[in-house]
Amino acid sequence: MSGNATIKQYLWPVAISLLGIIACIYVIPKEMHAVDEHILGFPDTDITGHRARPYLLGLLCLLPAIAAWIYRFSGSLDRYMARQFLTSFALCMGALLAVMILTDLQSNMSDFNEARNTFDVIISYYGIFVPAMFVFILPYVLLLSLLYCLGKMSRHQEIVAMIQTGRGVFRIVMPLLLTGIFSSVICLIFNYHWGPWAEGNKDLVIDIAKDGEADRARSVLYRDSKSRRVWLVGSFPYQFEKTGVLRNVTIHSFNEGNHPTTKLEAQTAKWSREHKHWTFSNLQLIDLQAVPVPVKIDTPTSITRDWQETPWQIVKPGLDQSHLGIPELNSWLKAHEGVQWANRLPYLTQWHYRIAQPIICLITILLAAPLGIVFSRRGLGGGVSIALFLSAGMLFSSSFFLTFGEAGHMPPILAAWATNIIFALVAIYLFNRRITGRPIYESIKKLVPGGK
Repeated sequence: MSGNATIKQYLWPVAISLLGIIACIYVIPKEMHAVDEHILGFPDTDITGHRARPYLLGLLCLLPAIAAWIYRFSGSLDRYMARQFLTSFALCMGALLAVMILTDLQSNMSDFNEARNTFDVIISYYGIFVPAMFVFILPYVLLLSLLYCLGKMSRHQEIVAMIQTGRGVFRIVMPLLLTGIFSSVICLIFNYHWGPWAEGNKDLVIDIAKDGEADRARSVLYRDSKSRRVWLVGSFPYQFEKTGVLRNVTIHSFNEGNHPTTKLEAQTAKWSREHKHWTFSNLQLIDLQAVPVPVKIDTPTSITRDWQETPWQIVKPGLDQSHLGIPELNSWLKAHEGVQWANRLPYLTQWHYRIAQPIICLITILLAAPLGIVFSRRGLGGGVSIALFLSAGMLFSSSFFLTFGEAGHMPPILAAWATNIIFALVAIYLFNRRITGRPIYESIKKLVPGGK
């Protein structure tokens, strides 16, 4: 009898592990193929960084199995705490995602209806939208679910009962802290590439569905100091890295004295990956050195130039830093290292933020745990109010410091980590007061004018 019970206890972790392995077998080759295509289109990208993407996805697939085995070998009280929290987490995550998806669906339904296949477009759009939204709302879902879970257990005197077994507050919330670590790892994996990519590409699905095409970037200005050419590209089509076609291109060439010599305007410019040259079509070429006024040079409808610039180099200044993952940011920063006209601060700030932002998940657990654990009905509402206030403060602080960092008013690394540092100190203070048994809500209330 005990042998059958033991087999059942190990059956579900083994099943989750097998599902994780199957997911790895399915996902990793597809991601490797996507990486190869990206490197083919952007040969000067951060190849090492992109090569790590399949392995990170593999880790993401195996995280549930790792969590299942940790749960299996945990004590009964830890498993009970984990079950209570995960139930609350599933409810909060499902409710928030449903609300946000329904709100977004209502806003975009008119655009979806213009597509030929509305259902397929909706599936594609929300397949991209949900991962990006998941990363954004994860810290706040952790906060709400933790407050609900601990508040419920506090009202039923379950926290007091656990303390009477000899466990301290820190030991009681250890499963929650472990959940915060897992959440931070998940968020870091998404932040590495897929979250920013999804945020930047979800709107392209609607554009393609409505018009049949979309632009990856528009009105991009690129300066090449070696060739002394300045490119202004009207639009980069969605698949430009495969086709090599750019639209509405204007190119100014300069001499060694930085005086303009020629101006080339073309409706399309196509890069040949095989022959390493550009073909300009429907163009006009103007001699800017002609005296007394510039004159148009007679040219055929299509000309070819052996110029060194490539489409993936030209598009980089037009890429939004908030839509780039760590490998893309590495590539951009390396390509513009020492370039005086390139403002590297926004991209450097976002690079640090990709690593700093996931830690918010763990800090949220540290903030909510001492505020969610109360020993009287009076303290519950006050703790929840403080936690929600601190959560709003984190959201504002993160946006505030990022803006300052991108504008150059703060060092990028400090701008990215300032929110973490401030609220980690607040969390440690609150945790210390809860562990030592000193009041939290009443102490904070005394700091407010008129509070007693």
